[in-house]
Amino acid sequence: MSEAEARPTNFIRQIIDEDLASGKLNQVHTRFPPEPNGYLHIGHAKSICLNFGIAQDYQGQCNLRFDDTNPVKEDVEFIESIQRDVEWLGFSWQGEPRYSSDYFDRLYGYAVELINKGLAYVDELTPEQIREYRGSLTSPGKNSPYRDRSVEENLALFEKMRAGGFAEGTACLRAKIDMASNFIVMRDPVLYRIKFAEHHQTGNKWCIYPMYDFTHCISDAIEGITHSLCTLEFQDNRRLYDWVLDNISIEARPRQYEFSRLNLEYAVMSKRKLTQLVSEKVVEGWDDPRMLTVSGLRRRGYTAASLREFCKRIGVTKQDNIVEMASLESCIRDDLNENAPRAMAVLDPVKMVIDNLPEDYQQTLTVSEHPNRTDMGSREVTFSREIWIDRADFREEANKHYKRLVLGKEVRLRNAYVVKAERIEKDEQGEITVIHCTCDVETLGKDPADGRKVKGVIHWVSAVTGLPAEFRLYDRLFSVPNPAAEDDFLTAINPESLTIRQGFVEQSLATAQASKPYQFEREGYFCADSKYSSADNLVFNRTVGLRDTWQKTV
Repeated sequence: MSEAEARPTNFIRQIIDEDLASGKLNQVHTRFPPEPNGYLHIGHAKSICLNFGIAQDYQGQCNLRFDDTNPVKEDVEFIESIQRDVEWLGFSWQGEPRYSSDYFDRLYGYAVELINKGLAYVDELTPEQIREYRGSLTSPGKNSPYRDRSVEENLALFEKMRAGGFAEGTACLRAKIDMASNFIVMRDPVLYRIKFAEHHQTGNKWCIYPMYDFTHCISDAIEGITHSLCTLEFQDNRRLYDWVLDNISIEARPRQYEFSRLNLEYAVMSKRKLTQLVSEKVVEGWDDPRMLTVSGLRRRGYTAASLREFCKRIGVTKQDNIVEMASLESCIRDDLNENAPRAMAVLDPVKMVIDNLPEDYQQTLTVSEHPNRTDMGSREVTFSREIWIDRADFREEANKHYKRLVLGKEVRLRNAYVVKAERIEKDEQGEITVIHCTCDVETLGKDPADGRKVKGVIHWVSAVTGLPAEFRLYDRLFSVPNPAAEDDFLTAINPESLTIRQGFVEQSLATAQASKPYQFEREGYFCADSKYSSADNLVFNRTVGLRDTWQKTV
């Protein structure tokens, strides 16, 4: 199969193929234009993979351009996080990062051009009046009383706006299009508004800032973008995109194409709602591992490869739909099952004492890092007389379907020996504190000599060399499939989205790095937390369980 045949196909790539085949274009130039008013989420990852992926596959270029037209909500922190996320996902932009603010002077000039052509006017209606005059989906709007000012008056008033002669909300520049249009976006949309706010790139040079719809199409044209890709909510805005470019003296003519945004079950994708989660401290920050921000997913242990694979699997269409969370979790499981080394951890420990071994007994066992990948090598673990096992792996009595340790019966310790539970100790509350066992010392790496069958296998950690660790078990942040549909989405927060446990890990994890995932055998996939974990305080985040158990528990 050729490289071209191996590429994913979708309606946007088909358009590009036709443009190139017809000679309409001889190169492809895309852009990723995030607003620096928050952290990127997984929906942005879809757009990143689409725009940068197309540029890569067609030997074209992709710009990173910050749509920084609202300094009130923007911050350098967000700019830095966005660049970090794009690079982590495995993509590089063409040249230096660009900013819409780079073009403020030219944008102002194009606004003046529209005024000179009688296609823009300064309006002194209040924002509330503008909304009232705009009409509704079933009724046309009506003209502003300021709509028929002369060109000369509009030029003078627009300059007054620029000079700070109006208070915020008392004047704006509007396009003069059609207040009776079937498309509300074409009912004399606002092009410039007043904001007395310092801009992170231009300082205090400006007190008027262009609106997104005016800025975006011109920025695309200035940069020579050929295919301007955005989500379906901007479909009607394409009419304004084209109108602006049709009516200013700029040669380049990018085309806008819309695709469906990513909607994921048990999640919110609205940046406003994500900001609310952070500002109201429902989560601990933008990189909380329960957040579906790129930084939150990275901290939780998701890999860039798994997110790229997810975006590839869901595809690019014009059809709105909601993707199951299991689809995302399947991608990270597939990746980590193949690539994550194994280790042992006990999340709910109870002590086991092997009575027929000497009190100071320790044995170094060499075990493989991955059962199917010899290239990963091996590691050493210590087997000792006292070990920790998981409390759920022992019962005093059980039926034949229980495959772990039962009083009076045997089980194999992973990578070690067969042991038999002989007796237990309990505290005053009746909780088991110690399980006393005997060990068949002839069963290291082989079955019992007399042919008896031992079916169960449990994991363990040495009580001598094991390291104390905190385990953060993350689950879905919301308890309903579509929290955005709730009257108050915060009422749908899953109270069990984070469970913290204290246990032990094997000594090989003393220097575990946040960027390295592990499969904790029989527990799930974990990584060291990038914010809290250290050699003196090991903290592990559960990325995902070994299998999808959500449907069984909701």
